[in-house]
Amino acid sequence: MSTPYPDTRPRALTVSELNHQARHLLESSFMQVWVEGELSGFSRPSSGHWYFSLKDQKCQIRCAMFRGANQRIRAIPREGDQIRIRGKVTLYENRGDFQIIVEHLEPAGLGALQQAFEALKVRLQAEGLFDPTVKKPIPATPKHIGVITSPTGAAIHDILTVLQRRCPAIPVTLYPTSVQGQAATSEIVQAIARAQRHGVADVLIIGRGGGSLEDLWCFNEEAVARAIAGCTIPTVSAVGHEVDVTIADFVADLRAPTPSAAAEKISPDQQDWLRRLREQQSRLSQSATRLLKRLENQLGHLSARLRDPRRELQEKAQRMDELELRLHKAIRERLGQQSQKTGHLLQRMNAQSPQRTLKAAVEQTAALQQRLNLATRHLLRQHQDRLQHVAQTLNVVSPLATLGRGYAIVRDEQGQIIRKAADVQQGSRITARLGQGSVSAQVTEINSLPE
Repeated sequence: MSTPYPDTRPRALTVSELNHQARHLLESSFMQVWVEGELSGFSRPSSGHWYFSLKDQKCQIRCAMFRGANQRIRAIPREGDQIRIRGKVTLYENRGDFQIIVEHLEPAGLGALQQAFEALKVRLQAEGLFDPTVKKPIPATPKHIGVITSPTGAAIHDILTVLQRRCPAIPVTLYPTSVQGQAATSEIVQAIARAQRHGVADVLIIGRGGGSLEDLWCFNEEAVARAIAGCTIPTVSAVGHEVDVTIADFVADLRAPTPSAAAEKISPDQQDWLRRLREQQSRLSQSATRLLKRLENQLGHLSARLRDPRRELQEKAQRMDELELRLHKAIRERLGQQSQKTGHLLQRMNAQSPQRTLKAAVEQTAALQQRLNLATRHLLRQHQDRLQHVAQTLNVVSPLATLGRGYAIVRDEQGQIIRKAADVQQGSRITARLGQGSVSAQVTEINSLPE
């Protein structure tokens, strides 16, 4: 029996294996490409996908743009259009066709969208919608923030994350809307109107995350621009990334490069608030300490100036004694003067001796004696009135007068005056001096007031 020869030929790939390896090689070599050419063989089956070829004078390549991507294209391309596409190079394994999966499509050159953007920008600028003098000021400390964006996008998450970190006390109201596609324009305009009717937000953030010019186009629509410009609430445009610029950025009262940056710009930092609050508390404490010290000094000065009623009474009594002594002295001096004058008259009368002269002298002496008595009584009455007035004044400030009005001076068993309830103990004996008389009592209850 003969032995067959071994098969030394190299292993052959199947068609599927070859196409799979070719696809992998293409996709790993061309991550993403921009290609420009003439559109040819355009078709739109019922699935909604687009299929066409892109060609130049020498070559062509098959292209496929699936429904999820072509829904963002505003104008359907036509046969023979010069277009630019962005996509991934791949291989359709079933047929072995080399093709591009298109993610973005736009007219070649400047592009229709860019032309529309520049035309609207020039027109609105001429109308004064970009004028800085018409911009409304953004509140330094918003009381309520409104956000107009998609409820499922990254923008609302970024905004809430920043606000939670910086100032979680500020309430936020979301006015949900689409931020991409044909319906987004009217929804954004309606959301702006809804926020104004609601009337709670004092600043509005309007925006979304990044994307292509086609993705962001609703923020370049004239209706959205005029709604933002006419909004009575201060607005902040936060569309895309820092390199993205839209018409909304020009008409809004403030432009932020990203949604996160918008939240940073309009929200105060709670740490800064806490620092300033601590500073205010410190200054308030220092001011209160200085005020209490000043009041304490004033109280000390007033206490030093307050005179003891007993001292005032002693001074008044001393003054009354001085007046009484002066009164008696004046009376003695006056009596002495009158007596001396009477003696002179008697001497003259005795020296002259005639009866008429004596009689006249006697009459004159009697008249003078009467005048002396009248003058003496008048002087005594004046001094008595003055003494009575001084006595009444002393009686007003006298502690006895205070006792007569219902007050009492309470002393303990040692005779010390009791000024506070805490100075006595339950069961001790006390004596109360009244306006008339005194009483003794035993303490049964003590109610002290806080000092």
